[in-house]
Amino acid sequence: MTDAAKPFLRGLPGGTATGVGSWPGADADEAARIVLGELAALPHLVELPARGVGADMVGRTAALLVDLAVEVAPSGYRVASRPGRDHRRAVDLLRRDLDVLEEALERAGATPPALKVQVAGPWTMAAQVELRSGHRLLTDRGAVAEVTASLAEGVAQHVAEVQRRTGIPVVLQVDEPGLPGVLAGALPTVSGLTTIPAVPAPEVEAGLRTVLEQAPGRTMVHCCAAAVPLTLIRRAGATAVGVDLGLVGVTDLDEIGETLEDGAMLVLGVVPVPVSVPASGGASATTLHQLAEPALRLMDRLGFPRSVLSTEVLVTPGCGLAGSTPADARRLLAQCVELGRAFTDPPESWGM
Repeated sequence: MTDAAKPFLRGLPGGTATGVGSWPGADADEAARIVLGELAALPHLVELPARGVGADMVGRTAALLVDLAVEVAPSGYRVASRPGRDHRRAVDLLRRDLDVLEEALERAGATPPALKVQVAGPWTMAAQVELRSGHRLLTDRGAVAEVTASLAEGVAQHVAEVQRRTGIPVVLQVDEPGLPGVLAGALPTVSGLTTIPAVPAPEVEAGLRTVLEQAPGRTMVHCCAAAVPLTLIRRAGATAVGVDLGLVGVTDLDEIGETLEDGAMLVLGVVPVPVSVPASGGASATTLHQLAEPALRLMDRLGFPRSVLSTEVLVTPGCGLAGSTPADARRLLAQCVELGRAFTDPPESWGM
């Protein structure tokens, strides 16, 4: 394993599980309590998009922008001339969530090895936020550069604040679900008659690197889409790459193998959403084996020992949990934890 991955791994036990980001409902206190209870090694600051404007991935990230503001338009978020009600709401929600997390940590007496925060990446922001003209921000490269720089500055302040308030090392997760579409030129224009031209890979890499550099050694990029550009993400400086195992195809195998060989961590969405654990309790050995089988087959196909799943892979749900019920979301996290432990000490029937 290369030195690049070691800062991310330091202090995390084998078979660590974590969440992707979003959580159902609107109760920040309950969400923080559950996540801290279930994910002892790597809890995360949850997103609660059910609260509405400013609470979703894009709105929350917009709250971090420095000297830039957004507002809500009929089609989504749009760059604003000055901070207004929508922007202030997003900032207030984030501050409140940090207060809640800090209080939950104090009540639990917990000091996990690391704490994860999530932000939308520069290219997903450029694809989702509109200019005042109504066109995607992505259509104006100057505006993209401005938002990227603003986001990088905001992320640096956010990571520093979370670490100062909690005293816990922070892992930065950059969510880039829009990345494949940006690279492929697949995003439609306002008219819907044409698509926005593909952004060259070196430009995409440079923009992503600008944000990742704000938390050197403790960064991951998560992309819950098909055709994740793993090599580009690693070149941009990510020490871990998150993918949904259910979306991994044959064409992704070489890049996944190179990711592990390069010493980067693989954050693998092994447990599909919705959760399949019975409401009566935890997963049976049979259920765990069924869930583990795709990951076991992946390691076999790549020619890696199955033990890699316990040392260089973090287990997560396939995607965020905002669409689940609170009860199912909690059971799903528990299932991820059980599966991570099973990868570390597998039943004899697994043949690991």
